[in-house]
Order: sequence, then C-alpha cells, then structure tokens
Amino acid sequence: QVQLVESGGGLVQAGGSLRLSCAASGRTFNTYSMGWFRQAPGKEREFVAASSWSGSNTYYADSVKGRFTISRDNAKNALYLQMGSLKPEDTAVYYCAAVAYGTPWSTPSTEAEYAYWGQGTQVTVSS
Repeated sequence: QVQLVESGGGLVQAGGSLRLSCAASGRTFNTYSMGWFRQAPGKEREFVAASSWSGSNTYYADSVKGRFTISRDNAKNALYLQMGSLKPEDTAVYYCAAVAYGTPWSTPSTEAEYAYWGQGTQVTVSS
C-alpha cells in the first residue's frame, strides 16, 4: 500500500504561482511513476502532469505545458508540482497519484493507470 498526502494548495491571484507537494509513504517510493490530476467543480477529473520513477521523463497536459513543472525527490519520498502563470480555469482540487505496476520510465496520463490516490488539495485562482 501507498499513502499519499497533498499540501500547498490555497488562494492565489491570476498570474501568481503555487507549489504543491505530495508526501508518499508505505512502499519504495522511487520505483514507479507518479502524476498529478485535477478536478474542477462540475467537471471530470483530468490529467495534469506525470513523472517517471527517476524524474527524467515528464509529460504534461497541453493546458498546463510551459506553465507547470512536475518534479520529484526520491530521497524525501516527495512529488511536487510548481504552478506558474495561474489562470482562473486552473481552479480545482489537485490530486497526487501513483501507479502500482508498469515500466519505470513511463509517464501515464489516464486515471485507470494509477492505483493510489491522495485526498486532494484545493487550488483557487481569483481573477
């Protein structure tokens, strides 16, 4: 089992920045790929970004490419999402997720590929 706990959400003005963190425990953290998803009110959860086990491979949704950066520190069992140039449409609950199986260099982008999920952290961007 893997436990994931997100933090770092909050209220920020459009154009601002936030850094989300995800603390992982319960299993060898650096073995598998991890990602971030988000869910806005009234919408389905959507993919944001993914990182391979080493962090050398990353993949982003088009909507955040160039503005968000995913990174990880395996020594600290932590995953991060640096968000910049935030827009009101980035408002959502952000979730950290980890896969249970797969190739270590992969960057999964669908919910079905992830087995473990955190509780989420709210990000609100005001206009």
